[in-house]
This record gives sequence, structure tokens and C-alpha cells, in this order.
Amino acid sequence: MREQTETDEHEVTIVGAGPTGLMMAGELALAGIEVTVLERRPTTDLVGTRARGFHSRTLEILDQRGLAERFLAEGTPVQALSFGSTPLDLTGFPTRHPYTLGLTQAPIERILLGWVEELGVRVRRGVEVTGFAQDDESVTVHLADGGSWRTAYLVGADGGRSVVRRAAGIVRQGPPPTRSHLLAEVETTREPPWGLRTDELGIHALSPAPGGVSVLVTEPRLGPATDPTLSDLAVALTAVYGTDFGVHGPRWITRFTDTTGQATAYRAGRVLIAGDAAHVHPPTGGQGIGLGVEDAVNLGWKLAQVVRGASPETLLDSYQAERHPATRRVLASVLTQAMLQRGDARTLALGETLAELTAGEQARRGLAGLLSGLDVRLDVRLDAGPEAGPEAGPERSDDIHPLLGRRVPDLDLETGPESDGDGPGATRVHALLRTGRWLLLDLGEPGTLDVTGWEDRVEHVPARLAPAGPGCPEPWQLPVVGPVPAPAAVLVRPDGHVAWVGDGTDAGLHETLSAWCGASAQVSR
Repeated sequence: MREQTETDEHEVTIVGAGPTGLMMAGELALAGIEVTVLERRPTTDLVGTRARGFHSRTLEILDQRGLAERFLAEGTPVQALSFGSTPLDLTGFPTRHPYTLGLTQAPIERILLGWVEELGVRVRRGVEVTGFAQDDESVTVHLADGGSWRTAYLVGADGGRSVVRRAAGIVRQGPPPTRSHLLAEVETTREPPWGLRTDELGIHALSPAPGGVSVLVTEPRLGPATDPTLSDLAVALTAVYGTDFGVHGPRWITRFTDTTGQATAYRAGRVLIAGDAAHVHPPTGGQGIGLGVEDAVNLGWKLAQVVRGASPETLLDSYQAERHPATRRVLASVLTQAMLQRGDARTLALGETLAELTAGEQARRGLAGLLSGLDVRLDVRLDAGPEAGPEAGPERSDDIHPLLGRRVPDLDLETGPESDGDGPGATRVHALLRTGRWLLLDLGEPGTLDVTGWEDRVEHVPARLAPAGPGCPEPWQLPVVGPVPAPAAVLVRPDGHVAWVGDGTDAGLHETLSAWCGASAQVSR
């Protein structure tokens, strides 16, 4: 196969080689789509620590692609989930990963980069995108060096200041900021008092860093939307601690505010946005990596089916319909948590009231489900259509099967005729999703279900449940919801969400496959 050039038309181009862009590239490459990532940074070096980890659902998604062990080998599992001053313990949740994984963004990107390179994805560094023009057939990407790049579809994963979003004319909406914070790694001439402090201004923290001090400080006044200076940091430290501790030698300094913002649209024709390009928020709660990864796995298989011609372009509308409401829920919780990071009397009173309201076990489990990402339910009903989105909460009033639209539990399975749960036929649900294809998990009578015409997109796996494994103490348990009726079969999307639940017959199966996977090959012939 010849090397492609900038004058060729590429299938999909992603702008941004952060976690969202790399995850998206991997999803497309798994589906056999030719994808190139354009990254402005000339090297893999990062300024600052940025993300510090991710939660349970993100780990499950990474496990669905066979990547979880790579991250676990470098990160630290901790019980770090909380809402304000209310700790949330995931112990006992029906997941193999009932914890937060502490890991900074540099190794996260390195691991994902290694994966996409294994899949043959090309990452072009030092390439700055300045805009684009699109028509009905393709997108022409404009580059800072005067060149151009033609692609069938363009995905902007280029961060909160996304060039792609702005060039697409997509508006971002959200409340204005009320305060700003500085994050930095610096040297000091005097050792500061270590630990966390909360006062009328906000939250502050000083901790040791390799060769220096890690600083989080709330500024006395809302800072400008510009890169902060060492002088800004000194002023903020003095306002809180009465001294700047002789700060010097900054490795990096960055500013963020307490606002959130969300794009009004995630798609403009052949251009889509994901991750921080689609939504921004303060780092409170550690939601950033997870939201971007969930965007990527939701969009990846849909875009792949459209590029291959298996599904119409209208399938792409379900990306925003599903991800926009789900992300809006999380942003609302982040905004609330950020409000609680003050020590004034009003905030303390609010915190005490919330702590009392969330003292019950069910309330805490509901918050844990929201923040860990384990409670998301998408509206995948055929009467709603692929344009429908997730419910506003984990519960729904209708009488459809509670598994429908939720992430599939990672149950232990036996697929071989002689397997005892520990032999060649032993596997688990998430391991069956590693190819990135649709999965029909068939637990019923042999010969009842047939996916003829969809074999190129759907893996049909007859199986039976094995004895309960350590990560899932009882079969068919859902986070927050609890036990649910055991199905005879489930059709699972490549992103791990259940699209169809079988009752022992194939009622609705082919209709679901046609709506979400595209027409049967038999029909198309």
C-alpha cells in the first residue's frame, strides 16, 4: 500500500492527539478505517500534570479494548470519589474496577499512543490546523504552513480552545466564571505548610513535587483569560498565606475557572467534535478523561459504519443525542461541587445541608453511579429511533427491560462444551468486545437466533453463565439499580451498551440490527 500524501483524500482525520483523539483513532482503526491524527505539539511532551486519573466506567471501556492492565500497571487504585465533603465508596459495586485509578496524563497518552501505533494509526506532529472548508463530499483542512489536507470526515479533539469547533461555527454555552485558580509546579526558598486549606476565597493546596512544590491556589480576583505569570502566582499565594514562599523557577503555571461550558452541537455536516472541544469544566471530580473516552467510543463505531457505507449519515445524529444529555448531567454535578469549594458561612451551610441529604446509602450510591459513569442509560428503543438520547437519570418509568441502554455487566462466561469456568472455554463479556464489533451474547436455546447478513458486523457467541467471578459477585446486577431479570440474550454495541434484550425468541432482533447496524447484506444484494 502506497504512502498517502496531503493531496490524497483520507477517510477520517482527527485533530488532537490527547486521550480523546487517540481513543477515537483506535476505535476507527479497529473498524478498519484509515485514520490520521494531526497534532500541533511537535513532541509528546506535556506542560503540567493535567489529568490525574479516571473512574470505573473509563477503566471498563479500556478493559473492553484489552488496555486496562496497561494502565493498572502504572497507576494507583484508590477510593477517591467524593461529592463535596461526602466520600463515596464504590466497594461492593458490580464492576471489576470499583475504584479510581490515579495516573497523570503523560502516561495515559503514552499508553494510548502505543496502542494506536500497534493498530497502524499515523500521528503527524508539528501540524497546526487553522480552519477548514467542507462540501457535500469532503472536508479540506487548512494548515498553518499554507498546505491543506482533504478528508471525508473531520473530528475535532483539539481541546477547550478548539479551532475545529470555532471554525465550524459551533457555539459553547455555560455560566460565566466567578473565580479562577492557579495550578503550578515551582521551586521555593522556604518550605511551605503542606496540605489543603479552604477559606472564603476557595480551595488551596501545597504538596511536595519532584524537585519543588505543587501549588493549587484560588486567586483573590477573577483572573483574565490569558496565560498566568509567576507574578500572578506570587500575588495569589500572598493573599492566602501572607507570603509567596519565595517562588521561582516555575516548571509550568496554568489557570482554570469554576465555569462549565458545553457545545450546542456536536456535529456540523462532516465535522464532529469530542472531548474538551465539546465540553469544558473545572477538574473537580476528575471527570475530564472519562467524558472524552466515552465520547470517543460512542462516536467511533458510528462514524466507522457511515464511512464504510453500512449506515446512513443520520446515524451520526445519535452521537449528540446520546452524549450531550449524559455529559450535561456530569457537568451539572461538577459545577455544584466547584461551588462547595469555599469556606464562607453560606457555602458551609450549603455543604452541611447536602451532606445531610446524601447521608442515606441509596443517595450515596446514586451519586457514586453518576460520578463513576456506571449509571448511564441510553435510549436505544426503536420507537425512539437512533436520534434519541439518554435519560436524564438512571431510572426510567416505562416497563422495558432495565438492561436496555445500559453498559453490559462484565460477567464470567463459559463458551466451550466442556469448560468448567477455568479452561479454554472460559471468558467474560468485556473480553468479547475487544475486536470493537457488535456482540450477540446468546444464552438461550441453540439455533433460536440468527444474524445471517450481519456476520461482518456482529459476533454471535453462544455461551452460558459461569460461577460468579470476583468482580461481579452475582450475575445481572446493575450499579445503583440492583438485581435485574436474567435475559436469554443481549445484543451489545461496540461501546458496551445493550441495544436489544432477548426473551428466548428473536422478536425485535433483526429490526434492531437494521436500525443500528445497517441493512442486512442479504437485503443489500
